[in-house]
Amino acid sequence: MDWVLSVLAWRSLAESRRVACGSSTPAFFVGGADEGLKKIMNDAEVLRTVDAIHRDKNIDKEIVFEVLEQAILSAARKHYGEEIPLESKIDRITGHTTVIKEGAPIDSEQLGEILGRISAQSAKQVMIQKIREAERDALFDEYLSMRGSLVNGTITRFEGSTAAVNLGKVEGILPKSEQIPGESFRVGERVRAVVLEVRKAGARVRIVLSRVHPDLVRRLFEIEIPEISEQVIEIRSLAREAGYRSKVAVSCLDQKIDAVGACVGVRGSRIKNIVEELAGERIDIVRWNDSLQVLVPNALQPAEVEEVILCPMLGRVIVLVKDDQLSLAIGKRGQNVRLASKLVGWDIDIMTRDELNEKLDKSLEAFSSIPGAPPEMAENLIEQGFFTFDDLSVIELDQLAELSGLSEDECMGVVEYAEQEAERLEAEQAAQKAAGTLPPRSPARTPGGKTAVIEEPPVEDLESTPAPEAEEAVVPAAGPDTTTVEESSNEGGAAASH
Repeated sequence: MDWVLSVLAWRSLAESRRVACGSSTPAFFVGGADEGLKKIMNDAEVLRTVDAIHRDKNIDKEIVFEVLEQAILSAARKHYGEEIPLESKIDRITGHTTVIKEGAPIDSEQLGEILGRISAQSAKQVMIQKIREAERDALFDEYLSMRGSLVNGTITRFEGSTAAVNLGKVEGILPKSEQIPGESFRVGERVRAVVLEVRKAGARVRIVLSRVHPDLVRRLFEIEIPEISEQVIEIRSLAREAGYRSKVAVSCLDQKIDAVGACVGVRGSRIKNIVEELAGERIDIVRWNDSLQVLVPNALQPAEVEEVILCPMLGRVIVLVKDDQLSLAIGKRGQNVRLASKLVGWDIDIMTRDELNEKLDKSLEAFSSIPGAPPEMAENLIEQGFFTFDDLSVIELDQLAELSGLSEDECMGVVEYAEQEAERLEAEQAAQKAAGTLPPRSPARTPGGKTAVIEEPPVEDLESTPAPEAEEAVVPAAGPDTTTVEESSNEGGAAASH
């Protein structure tokens, strides 16, 4: 039986290679099925065959043994029929093959005389199918464990705007939606991307790559900055809008090492390589702090912050800035505050002190008009950051009871009233917007929430607003030297925020 095993194994291996390469010429083992049947091979060659398939296809040896057993069993059943009880076994140590018919082993020479071309072809097809399935499963498991990891590949072709990338063992795809806006590739060009998704598609493994995922920035930092790969410096948080801007918060347990300066490098040498890989994307490196009172101003740089007010019940931070810093803090189309919000994990409202006072007065008046509400409820709600009926409509009943002193039934009535008022105000705003009479500017701007409105800055945008503090930041490096990092919105520079 050894000859069947070895011939089928090598033929299936050659067939798999032919299919993978797309060749139209069969690359079977030398000789036809009948000639292969006459070739008797020893047990050691069985083990070498299994080992060759294991190394070439990256398939576990036990799976290869099981596949060969099934192929031999299929060939035997083709000859003897399905009604005859048959069993195929391969010794995992010696490689000896045994076929048992009705409880008794079949002699190898007798079986060789019985089996013909049809049985051999049937076994070959079973084996090819099983090995392909095992190979697909092995590739799936391998790349599934690599999700979020950086891979290098070569562009082989384009299908519309989707690029096919040769990763070596398998081909991945880079959809247009996962490409950095404005970048373009050519066939034969090498590309770096992270593994975004891995799934089985029939007999193949479909690997979706991404160059817009935040993990791409994280992996590039690990490659270009040894302190991060050695876990001396840690990336605590990362927010990205691919092709435009990223914010990276870093920290270091060793107080002697400047985390920001080490990431920037001498005269920006380290961060420059990352920016070039990201097609000129602008990168802000900020110092992480466990206190939101410190972290939020760092995240909003280069804008200067006057005061930070925390609203834990809503997961919101109110940031007060001067009038001349308002546009800079918000950023072009809300980009700066949006990225800062993602970086710290809290919603951020940017406003001036006058806007806050105006909002407090309106909120106090609105909450005081709630039927049955005690006088102190409005002040308590405002202290916790509840400014609108929309905010109040999502409050937990136990929280409202604690702030107002009302019973659960009374709190339910307050929430229902808030929901009705929120819907009414939303309808009025929609009507004003349709009529073109909506006020051009909202007192508070925030990147999240149902009532959030991010508008185009009324004055100059982030790139055109003069900010001498952000133009040039002197960053002490890990050593005695100092590094000057210049921020350029046109060329995609890096801003180091302390």
